[in-house]
Amino acid sequence: MVSEASKKKAAQKKAAAAAKRGGKAAAAAAKKAVARNETVEKVEHGMEGLVISDRTCTGVLCSHPLSRDIRIESLSLTFHGHDLIVDSELELNYGRRYGLLGLNGCGKSTLLTSIGQRELPIPEHMDIFHLTREIEASDMSSLEAVMNCDEERLKLEEEAERLIGQDDGGGEALERVYERLEAMDASTAEKRAAEILNGLGFNKKMQEKKTRDFSGGWRMRIALARALFMNPTILLLDEPTNHLDLEACVWLEETLKKFERILVVVSHSQDFLNGVCTNIIHMQNKKLKFYTGNFDQYVQTRSELEENQMKQYKWEQDQIASMKEYIARFGHGSAKLARQAQSKEKTLAKMERGGLTEKVTRDKVLVFRFTDVGKLPPPVLQFVEVSFGYTPDNLIYKKLDFGVHLDSRVALVGPNGAGKSTLLKLMTGELVPLDGMVRRHNHLRIAQFHQHLAEKLDLEMSALTYMMTEYPGNEEERMRAAIGRFGLTGKAQVMPMKNLSDGQRSRVIFAWLAYRQPHILLLDEPTNHLDIETIDSLADALNDWDGGLVLVSHDFRLINQVAHEIWVCENQAVTRWDGDIMAFKEHLRSKSGLFD
Repeated sequence: MVSEASKKKAAQKKAAAAAKRGGKAAAAAAKKAVARNETVEKVEHGMEGLVISDRTCTGVLCSHPLSRDIRIESLSLTFHGHDLIVDSELELNYGRRYGLLGLNGCGKSTLLTSIGQRELPIPEHMDIFHLTREIEASDMSSLEAVMNCDEERLKLEEEAERLIGQDDGGGEALERVYERLEAMDASTAEKRAAEILNGLGFNKKMQEKKTRDFSGGWRMRIALARALFMNPTILLLDEPTNHLDLEACVWLEETLKKFERILVVVSHSQDFLNGVCTNIIHMQNKKLKFYTGNFDQYVQTRSELEENQMKQYKWEQDQIASMKEYIARFGHGSAKLARQAQSKEKTLAKMERGGLTEKVTRDKVLVFRFTDVGKLPPPVLQFVEVSFGYTPDNLIYKKLDFGVHLDSRVALVGPNGAGKSTLLKLMTGELVPLDGMVRRHNHLRIAQFHQHLAEKLDLEMSALTYMMTEYPGNEEERMRAAIGRFGLTGKAQVMPMKNLSDGQRSRVIFAWLAYRQPHILLLDEPTNHLDIETIDSLADALNDWDGGLVLVSHDFRLINQVAHEIWVCENQAVTRWDGDIMAFKEHLRSKSGLFD
C-alpha cells in the first residue's frame, strides 16, 4: 500500500509540473489536486488518531525541486476556517534573511508553522528548524542539550544515503549534507556550542548546569542556541529576542546578520530587523508583499509606492467621474454628442476590464492614552544608602543613592541577573532594603507592568467584567472608555479573554494600570506580544503623559523613543551612562567582538 507521505509528494510533483506546463490555469487546477489530496490525508489521519488539523495550507512549488531557492505560487492558508492568505506567492532565496511583518492576528506565526511542518511543498533536501518551544527540562547540562543533535544527524545520514543512490551521485545536494555533518563533528562541536551559549549569556558554570534547573526563559535561550548550532538550511524564528537582555540581543543580531542560508524571523523590534534583514515580507490584505532591504528601507519604499498608488487611484476616479457625468448629460443628446458619450462609455469599460487601481489600505493605528496626573513636590521617590540582597552575604546592590521624580524618564540596562527587576520591586515596596531607606511621597501612586501580570488574568472573564470587578462602583460606560483608550473596542471588550491574543491581553493590563492614575510607571519588558505599530502607539502615549517612567526593555528603539537617561545596573551599583541608548548599543557591540 502506498504511504500517505508518498501520495502527498506525488501530488505536489504533479502540481509543480502542471504549473510549468500550463501557467496559471494549470497551476490552479494542480493546486486543487493538492488540496483534494491533503483533505483526504487529513480525514484519514483524523480517523486513525481522532485529530483533525485546524490549519489548511495549499500551494504549488514552481522552483526546481533541487534548487536552493524556493518559489511557491497559489499559496493559501486558512486557520479555524478563517482565510489568512489567499492565492499569493512565497519566495525564499538562499542567502537572504527575511523579516515577516504584519499586524497582530494576521497569521505570521501560523505561516511559520505551516513552513516548519512542511504543509507547503518544501523540497526534501532542505532541512528546516522552527524554534517553537523551550528545551525540555532534563538532567542534561545546557551544553549537552545544545550538542544533542542525534536525531538531526540521523536524518542527514539517511539523506546522504538516499542522494548517493541517485544517478548523479547526489551532486551539490550531497556536498551540502556532508558540510552539515562535518559541522556536527564531535571534535569541534563542544567549542562551537560553548561559544553560542556564551553569546546568549551563559557563563561556564551555567553551561554545566542541568536544564531542569533553569527557568522557562533560560530554557528558551538554550533552544535558540541549539537552533543556531544546527545551522539548518531554513531557520524560522518567532520573536527570538523576547527572553534576551540587551547584550544578548546585540550578540544575536551580529550573529544572524552572518547567517548564509535562509532565515525568516518575526520580531517586534525595528532595530533588530534593521540589523539582521536583507528583505521584508509584509502580510496585508491576505497577501504576501516582498520588499528588498531592511526595515527602514521597507518603510521608505512602501511609503513611496503607496503615494504613487494613491495618485493613480485618484486620477482614475476623477476620470471615471468625469466620463460618467458626460455620459449622463449627453448620452441622449444630439447624434454627435451621443457618439462621444458612447466612446467614453467604451473607454470606461476598457479601464474596468483592465483592472482599476485599488485604494491604499492603511493599517489601523491604535492610539493609547494615559491620564495626566498633575504634579507632586519632589522628592517623590528617594533611595538613601540602600543595600539589598536575598541573603546578607550576597548583596545585589550596595549603598544606592538616587531619586526618581515625575519628570524622570529612565531606562535600566544591564545583563540578566544584575538586578533590574529587583530594583523595580524595591521602588514599589514589594522588597525591603537590608540597609538604608526608600522614601516615597505620601500621595505617590506607582503602577508596575511586568510579563507575569497577564498570567493572573481570569481568562474566563471579559475585559469589561475584569475592569468592573477590579474597580467596583464604576459605570459600565466609564470602564468601556478606559479599555478603549488602549485600542480594545467593540466585541473584544465583552468576549472571554481566553479568546483574545496575547497582545490584546497586554492592552487590558495597560488599561488596568492606567485607570489607577499613577504618578510613576514602572514598565518591565512591556513590548512582548505587541506588534510594531502598537509599540509606537505606546511610545507616543508615554511621551504625551506627564508622569515619571522607569523602563526595562530589550527594545532599543522604544528606549530611544522615550528614555532621557540610561542607568546601568551592574557590580552592585546603579550608574548613569554618559550617552544615549544607541551609544550604549555600540558599546555592547564592541564588547561582543563580532564586527563585520
